[in-house]
Amino acid sequence: MKTRKSGLVLFIIGMAFVASWWVRPAYHYMSWDEVNRTIWAVTSPLFGLWASSAPLGAIVAGVGILIHVRSKGARVWLFAIGALAVVTLDILSRWGILPQPAHVPPLFGIGGGLITVFFLTILWLWSKRRVTLDGTEKAAADLQLIGYVFFLIAMWYLCGNLSRPYQQALADRPLISPVPTIVYLVLGWLFFFLSHLKSARGVLRRHDSGTPE
Repeated sequence: MKTRKSGLVLFIIGMAFVASWWVRPAYHYMSWDEVNRTIWAVTSPLFGLWASSAPLGAIVAGVGILIHVRSKGARVWLFAIGALAVVTLDILSRWGILPQPAHVPPLFGIGGGLITVFFLTILWLWSKRRVTLDGTEKAAADLQLIGYVFFLIAMWYLCGNLSRPYQQALADRPLISPVPTIVYLVLGWLFFFLSHLKSARGVLRRHDSGTPE
């Protein structure tokens, strides 16, 4: 019980870090030089903490919830060390402590191709699992599928948003609002949330009725 409580504490701490994204510095109405004369200067510890809060908070929350559900210790450590190593390398690169990776255009094509293959394979595996489900689990799986679709659409728009500065033909074109991208991301997370909510309610109903898992 004590271990589960410590996991819950870690989860809450991680959530607090993730939620701190809304404490944004005033980059919208200040110049680069003006910002660097405030507490939000890019070299200040406060900015570094804020910029790293969501990735580090997500890892802490993930570790906490794994401990809370009594996942295997080796699995918790593997997740914590692996995720922290990747994020730490990225943070050190962004802070200039490590060299920033060079822009390699073919990697975008390779990455996009892999995402497409993963997406289509997931749909195929999803269909195999879907036919084995009943009742609430079927509805939860259908909601999950909708989330997958919206995430792929968001990826498509993200590709355009992120690659635009490197596309010579688009250099002089008007900027495109990123609002559609965030809308699709929100929809993806919404349907994933609804899927998990539906599944959790089904589990609780079966538990309350005494139906074995």
